Formats: sequence, structure tokens, C-alpha cells
Amino acid sequence: MRFLYERQTRRFYLYLIMVCVLQICVLGICGILQAQDMRKILVERELAASSCLLEADVPPTVVASAWNHTEVTEEGRKLLAAIGHTEQSQSYLLLLAKQTSVPLTLVLVSAGMGFALLLLLGAAIFLRRRERVYEEAERVIAQYAENRFGKHLPAGETGTIYQLFGSIEQLAQSLQAKSEMEHKAKTFLRDMISNISHQLKTPLAALSMYMEIIMEEPGNEEAVRNFSNKSVQSLERMEQLILSLLKMARLDTGNIIFEKHNCPIWEVVELGVADLKERAVSEDKKILIEGRSEEMLPCDPEWTKEAVGNLVKNALDHTRAGGVIRVSWERTPAVLRLTVEDNGCGIAMEDIHHIFKKFYRSRQSGDRQGAGLGLSLAKSIVEGQGGTLSVESEAGKGSRFRMTFLTDL
Repeated sequence: MRFLYERQTRRFYLYLIMVCVLQICVLGICGILQAQDMRKILVERELAASSCLLEADVPPTVVASAWNHTEVTEEGRKLLAAIGHTEQSQSYLLLLAKQTSVPLTLVLVSAGMGFALLLLLGAAIFLRRRERVYEEAERVIAQYAENRFGKHLPAGETGTIYQLFGSIEQLAQSLQAKSEMEHKAKTFLRDMISNISHQLKTPLAALSMYMEIIMEEPGNEEAVRNFSNKSVQSLERMEQLILSLLKMARLDTGNIIFEKHNCPIWEVVELGVADLKERAVSEDKKILIEGRSEEMLPCDPEWTKEAVGNLVKNALDHTRAGGVIRVSWERTPAVLRLTVEDNGCGIAMEDIHHIFKKFYRSRQSGDRQGAGLGLSLAKSIVEGQGGTLSVESEAGKGSRFRMTFLTDL
């Protein structure tokens, strides 16, 4: 009886039951009226027969006895046969029915045709509504096949057909998600190729120029040494750029699974700034590390040190000689905050809302070699581990980047 779960089907069956009940009531009323007419005719026949017998001088007692008599005699059979009232002749009751005000056959035929018409009309309306549902579903499914998901199948009803529609909707949602993912993947690949091409154009052009100069002046040792060093720097920049792009691509596509462990925070920071200390010394800048050495941070150490290193590198890029970059951390009952602070040139108000975008570089930036990936990569790493990365800055007064992590593993 699962087909009765659907509201339209229940309505149709309720309509059939109402029509059947109406048919029974109408035929019952017609039968009662027909019986009353036949009773009236029979009474009139009895009155006529009694009057005839009395006119023939038959005693009243005999007439009354005849109407109450129940035994059948042979003489009676012969008499009825003589006047044509036998089992082979037309039914006496049917003859009586013909004399009623509404003939029984006409009543039955008319009632049957009327109720058949009602049933056919109800079935036609039900099937037409069902056909409209199927047509609408066919149009929507055809749009799904064309990757258009603006319309949806009929919903909000019970029944097998709507359960099927629900399953199709789930499949359509999966197709839509897959289509969107494919579109994003294509867009990401196109943008990535465009970005790589754009970012590698400058170092490749410079490298090509350096090679031409070296080839043109092979005997000039100073020029060869100078432009060889510049070529090495260009190659290192290209290597760093490609590595950053690959890391960003892995993060953006969700191919990275962060393995969080309880790590000593000072160790993560030390690893993050290890490769930058020599640069800081050569540029007459200081990197200070402050915080309790026993503090532990639940994180992926390899990726977190990458984020710390990118923030410190960004601070070095925007701090003049004699500047100080301070890395510190503090714990609250719920979170641990790691701060990278500098006293450099700061960030202009119009740039502060854009600095975490890929390849974004401020017009006031003194970093002419950067690709604009470090901060974006750091933000992706921190947020990928459930943390947040925020910035506070004022032009000319330095910047403060703060990473916030939940302390519960």
C-alpha cells in the first residue's frame, strides 16, 4: 500500500470511494421509489380484481380468502395458462415495472452511464496532473543533463515518485558540485599557468640578458663573474618562485593533509628563521625571539615553520637597516598567539585589506624581487590548521602579524 503514501493518489482513491458511495445511495433511493410505485400498482390491481369479483356476485368472504390463499391447485395453473400468465411468458413483475413512473431499466442504464462518466472524468484529471508532473520532471532532468541547475524537481510531497525525485535531486547536486569543482580546477589551472608565465618572464629575460653579456665578453673576467652571480640570483629566485607556486597549488587543491602534533613552539620558530638569520646580519637587522620555551603548540611543524619564515621574510623585506623583527608568543586559556612584529615602513591603509591576496604587491613596497606569494601562503597554512592570521599596521610605524591557534589537539 506504499502507493497510497502519495497525496494525489490518496485523493484519487478517495474520489473513487465517494463516487461508489454516491452510486450506492442513488441506486438505493431509486430502488425505494420503484418499490413504492410497484406496491401502489399491485394495490390498485388487487382493488380492481376485488371489484370485478364482487360485481360477479362472488361473496366477499371468498374474495378475502382468495387474497390470503397460499396453496397452488392444478385448476389455478390451467386458468393462468389460458390467460397467458406462465413461466415462459413475459414476467408479470416486469410488466408491472413498465407501468411505474420511471422504468427500472432506464434508471439503471442512466445511473451506470453517469457514474462511469464521473469515474472516467476523475481518472482523466488525475492522469493529466500526473502527466504534468512527469513533463516538468523531464524538462528539469534535461536541464540537469546540460549542467543547468537553476530549476528543481517537484518536492514537498510523499510517495514513491517523489522519493525518486529526491534521489535524482541528490544526484543532480553531486553533478553540480562535480561540475563546479571541474570549473574551479580549470580556472585554477589557467590562472596558475598565467601566473607562472608572468612571474617567470622577468627572471628569464634577465637571465637571457646576462648570458648574452657573458657570451659577448668571455675575456672580461670581472663582467663574467658579476653577471654569473646575477644569473645565479635569478635562478635562485626562479627556484623559490616555483617552489612557492607548487606549495600554493597543493594547498589550494586540498592535497595537503596537516599532521598536527604537540611541538615546542620555540623549536618551530627557530626552524622558521634559521635560513634568514644570515640575511638579517648581512642587512644589519636583528631577529629577536621572545617567549617561554616550555610552551607547546599543536600544529604541523613543517608547514608552520614555513608560515613563520614567510612572515619573518616579509618583515625583513620591509624593514630598513638597523631595524628589529621580534617573534613572540603568549598563551591564553583557549588559544596561543604567535606574533611577528617589525618597526619597518608599515602598510598603507589602502593596501592592508589586500596583502593576503596572491601576487599582490603594494605600489609603495620596496620589495622589487618579491612575487607576492609569501603572505598568501602563510595565511593558507595557518587557516588550513584551523587557526587565523591577522595584521595590524600603520604606515611608517611597522606591522604586527598575529597567528592564533586553538590549543586543544
